[in-house]
Amino acid sequence: MPVKLISSRDNSLYKSLKKLAQSARERRKSGKALLDGVHLIVAHTERIGPPEMLVVAHAAQDKPEVRGLLERLPDVALIVLSDALFGELTPVDTPSGVLAQVALPELPLPQALQCVVLLEALQDPGNLGSILRSAAAAGVDAAYLSPGCADAWSPKVLRGGMGAHFALAIREDVDLVAAAQAFAGEVVVTSLQGEISLFDLDLSGTVAFVIGNEGAGVSQTLQQAATRRVRIPMPGEVESLNAAAAAAVCFFERVRQRQSTLAP
Repeated sequence: MPVKLISSRDNSLYKSLKKLAQSARERRKSGKALLDGVHLIVAHTERIGPPEMLVVAHAAQDKPEVRGLLERLPDVALIVLSDALFGELTPVDTPSGVLAQVALPELPLPQALQCVVLLEALQDPGNLGSILRSAAAAGVDAAYLSPGCADAWSPKVLRGGMGAHFALAIREDVDLVAAAQAFAGEVVVTSLQGEISLFDLDLSGTVAFVIGNEGAGVSQTLQQAATRRVRIPMPGEVESLNAAAAAAVCFFERVRQRQSTLAP
């Protein structure tokens, strides 16, 4: 198919792409997002389907990985941007050279949720992306994000998630207190004053983990909706873990316990 080269900032398609790259409101309004890099685009293609459009930097057309992607997706509309314009779309210092426009997928929730994570006011995109990646790797069913969380579909969160968005049901703007109260299992919140060690709590059943804001932690109302307050043992001389590290410890302690339970 013919390839369109765009080199003007006044081009309407370029303006639309820039809004998607920079504005959470535009992503929600349009129901679309931009994926940055071959890895994310391939993950979306394998799990969801081909993207709506590919956007390539002029200088990146002959990169082997980009050329391979274009050959794999010959029927997807292709736009080539001047290198300067492409650089304005990507949030990273070393642009991958290829973006894809996709419709926001909404993976269905399993009929019987076994493990979910409730994320309250997580504002750091890197932390949020890392947590979603760990959750997907640990087999968590769903992530519920409160109002005040970073936009799950921002370029930085998508990059940190490394494909988690296409393997994990994600719901935004959720009333977490209501979700915790309705959850049919243990609702576990980590706390330095937790009455039991995370490693001593049976996590092999139906569990929701609550992860709070990087600075303020979990709100009092959400703590009260939890059924268990646990502490993560830290024999070293630091006071706490960051949100992403704490979440990963929780997820994979559950994995460890379930594997131990299933082991012969």
